[in-house]
Amino acid sequence: MKIRRREFLKSAALAGPAALIASRAVYSQAADSRIDVLINEPIGTVNSNLYSHFVEHLGGVVYDGIWVGEKSKIPNIGGIRKSLVDALAKLKPGVIRYPGGCFADQYDWRDGVGPREKRPTRVNFWADTGYKAPESYKQLDSGPQKYEPNWFGTDEFLKLCRLTGAQPYLAANLRSLGVSEFMQWLDYCNAKPGLTTWSSKRAANG
Repeated sequence: MKIRRREFLKSAALAGPAALIASRAVYSQAADSRIDVLINEPIGTVNSNLYSHFVEHLGGVVYDGIWVGEKSKIPNIGGIRKSLVDALAKLKPGVIRYPGGCFADQYDWRDGVGPREKRPTRVNFWADTGYKAPESYKQLDSGPQKYEPNWFGTDEFLKLCRLTGAQPYLAANLRSLGVSEFMQWLDYCNAKPGLTTWSSKRAANG
């Protein structure tokens, strides 16, 4: 279809004002629109696992932090610092992860179960050796931050979780141990007493 130049200019001249009027009408409608924000109306539930915490054997996190010992003058619940338990319980953590982090790569969970006086002491390769140990730990060279005494292990960690209402999150050591050792750890924690060797040991450990 051919259109002459004069006809094109005439059509364009008529279309311009019409487009302007239409755009003003749209703008007028937009100006009359509104957005209502309902601040008191719930829109969903936040997963409690988002509010979780992390425990690792580094610096003073465990020793002199969480674990003060049953004979400590510091108020404690079975050796676990009471003020920390009270504070964590108020936060209602979804899960607590243990024992790391980097520390998990060297951790053998079997070192941290059974009578504490029989638990082995290991070198903590991830330790902050500049940390000054409190007086009660000076019998250990450089303190428990460098030489891990395993006073706080699986049983103590699970107790911390029960006291604070959190679910335990176990970080597997797949760097220096294997899958079978992790399965034994799950066995120790979850199997009914008397059904397996590890669950029987857990029962014996209280």
